[in-house]
Amino acid sequence: MTAPPTPPSSPRPTTPRQVADGYVEAATELDPTLGTALGTRPRADGLPDTSPAGLEAEAQLARVTLAELDRVLAADPSLDDDPVERRCARLLRERLGAELAAHEAGEGFRSLNNLFTPIHSVRQVFSMMPAASEEDWSVLARRLARVPEAYRGYRATLTEGGRRGLLVAPRQVRTVVAQLDEWLAGPYFAGFVAAGPEALRGELDAAAQAADAAVAELRDFLRDEYAPLAEGTPDAVGRDRYAVAARRWTGSDLGAGTGLEEAYAWGWAEHRRILAEQRVEAEKVLPGAGSRPAGPMEAMRWLGVNGPAVEGVEAIRERLQQMMDDAIVALDGTHFDLAEPVKRVEAMIAPPGSAAAPYYTRPAQDFSRPGRTWLPTLGRTRFPLWDLVSIWYHEGVPGHHLQLAQWALVSGELSTYQTSVGSVGANVEGWALYAERLMDELGYFPDPGERLGFLDAQQLRSIRVVIDIGMHLELPVPDDAEGVLAEHRGRPWTPELARAFLGEHSGADVAFLDSELVRYLGMPGQAISYKLGERAWREGREAAQRARGADFDLKAWHMAALSQGSLGLDDLAAELARL
Repeated sequence: MTAPPTPPSSPRPTTPRQVADGYVEAATELDPTLGTALGTRPRADGLPDTSPAGLEAEAQLARVTLAELDRVLAADPSLDDDPVERRCARLLRERLGAELAAHEAGEGFRSLNNLFTPIHSVRQVFSMMPAASEEDWSVLARRLARVPEAYRGYRATLTEGGRRGLLVAPRQVRTVVAQLDEWLAGPYFAGFVAAGPEALRGELDAAAQAADAAVAELRDFLRDEYAPLAEGTPDAVGRDRYAVAARRWTGSDLGAGTGLEEAYAWGWAEHRRILAEQRVEAEKVLPGAGSRPAGPMEAMRWLGVNGPAVEGVEAIRERLQQMMDDAIVALDGTHFDLAEPVKRVEAMIAPPGSAAAPYYTRPAQDFSRPGRTWLPTLGRTRFPLWDLVSIWYHEGVPGHHLQLAQWALVSGELSTYQTSVGSVGANVEGWALYAERLMDELGYFPDPGERLGFLDAQQLRSIRVVIDIGMHLELPVPDDAEGVLAEHRGRPWTPELARAFLGEHSGADVAFLDSELVRYLGMPGQAISYKLGERAWREGREAAQRARGADFDLKAWHMAALSQGSLGLDDLAAELARL
């Protein structure tokens, strides 16, 4: 059984930031991969306890930390007058409270989806570890040897979830089994250690073989034992579970009152607004398309075949790298003031068996590992550019990379918690979506095809709000729905309707959209964080502009906003307005 560590008590914390950093230290003891992600423990070779005991240890650490925070604030009420301490205290309380609510609802016992599970995090940590020296590979080998134990612990957790009746829908099980099949086709870990030194060949190969065997055992368990138990489990999680999940992703109790219904209606309004803009750009790409209902899709399909494209996996990686390098040069000194460490970012190709969406991994806190964008190729060797430009402004510069690298830069002034562990999805994804809008505002989409790609990305995020809330709460399809939804007006959303609606309004390929639907159903509330977060970022900026008038400096505001660390939606717009 894992014994829950407590935050360091000597010297005893006297500020919320000290409490928060004590929590990070204790959390790193529970999950050594956190030290790897942060870059604080480069020689760490452990893996987290993924068993039920590990879940309870994490929950107990959260309880102890919240009690310590209460003590510190009661001892010195003036701490609330310090904006940094105030923001840290509110973030720590909200984040740990959200995690405890999810723990008490048993969510850790059914953590199975196509993107964020112990299955995926255990594999991903190896891509973040140094691999330049024989000593580096020795650490890798030791951690690799612990993969079977980590996957056995996770299996025990899912088994306990099944005993309690806490299961996921069959769609999630099938998807993860297919992912593991793809890992095993390599097999993944055997391929990973092939680059290791010959001096450690025996140790690396043995550890990789055991890790791949553990993947196969987990795959077989999911397919043969867990899947039959999961039969009949609905895709929709219902209002109560959705509210708990949405709070974890947004930092706001949207389940109170009519918050979810308001977000649903707003998402639908955004869908209609963006569709009108798409028709304008579609006409520029393909004359006549703007007047036809399916015109935007016709134009996007035309671009996919006839628009500019890059041939070859390495060639597209180089193109994306150049795009980020060029954006840094163009934006630095004009709309941002970038420190030298922030200017380093690497474009990478995602390993096989990843979800279909591109993603970003943050730098180490000391920049010993740079921030990286990752492109899943899904077996493709030809890459149309019309939709990739906006995506890389989102994933790289000025999106995720500028925010998360700046957080690493200021982590010593704030707390490690505020700049890493305490990340709120709506803050991070909201900034990245704001970054796409900023680039449009600055004129970076002069080509109609690339601007249609930008609008396609915006449209996808609006549709996410509608179908994520609509499916899980089984809300009625709006009365002004058209196209594939027209005959379903007033009827509850279903996954099948959501997929048809996605296909009607997104230029992404079939594999991506199928993966997206599974993602929304398996991670309720995550999909809405992008657009709701962007709304908070834009509202905060507009309020700051109104308050400062002619004295408003957008570059200064950007840097102040990126330097305040993580915030939930209950605080984000108000704090941004003060800058």
